Amino acid sequence: MVRCIARWLVIAVLVIGYPLLAHYTNESAYRGHLGALVAITPVVLIALILAWRSPRRLLMLGVLALLCAALWAWWPALEHHFGVIYWLQHAGIQLMLCIIFARTLVAGRQPLCTRFAEAVHAPLTSRHEIYARQVTVAWTLFFAAMVLVSTALFFLAPLASWSVFANFMTLPLVVLMFMVEYLVRRRVLPNLRHTHILDAVRAFRNTPLIPR
Repeated sequence: MVRCIARWLVIAVLVIGYPLLAHYTNESAYRGHLGALVAITPVVLIALILAWRSPRRLLMLGVLALLCAALWAWWPALEHHFGVIYWLQHAGIQLMLCIIFARTLVAGRQPLCTRFAEAVHAPLTSRHEIYARQVTVAWTLFFAAMVLVSTALFFLAPLASWSVFANFMTLPLVVLMFMVEYLVRRRVLPNLRHTHILDAVRAFRNTPLIPR
């Protein structure tokens, strides 16, 4: 019980605390040191986890150490351009998700949302399979739009304005997308066994994005 509570507290800090801190650093150009530190820390931690789990642990940890040394050498430049790191993280994640969804639409592959649907409603009807493919297209376009909006705001608007979109609107927009898809599905597939909207979220979380 204590471990479960601790896990949810960590998740809450990451979901709420990190965006607040990131936005705080983006509001002023005089917070370059903190901004660079907040922007770089997730990248370094993820790289450390991947290096530690790698079969070539020592080699990858050595490469990571060299990269950290390079970051230290370039730290003054990072302090002046830490916003670019934030943008690369945000737009990069959206682009990666866009590509993951899009590549499953290639002929001969199973659309990603079809796999999600099978996790909840298997076996699927032909009509449901067509709908699931259309939903995969919708998610692909959604993430592509997120990349375009993020990039346009970053280069054309003040950094603080981009930060509001990236830190406070991304997650609500994803939640809204789930809700809209759920309502559309109930209208398009009225005879489908009713499931809770969170079932779609669980299927997304439990189904590998990249098939093994």
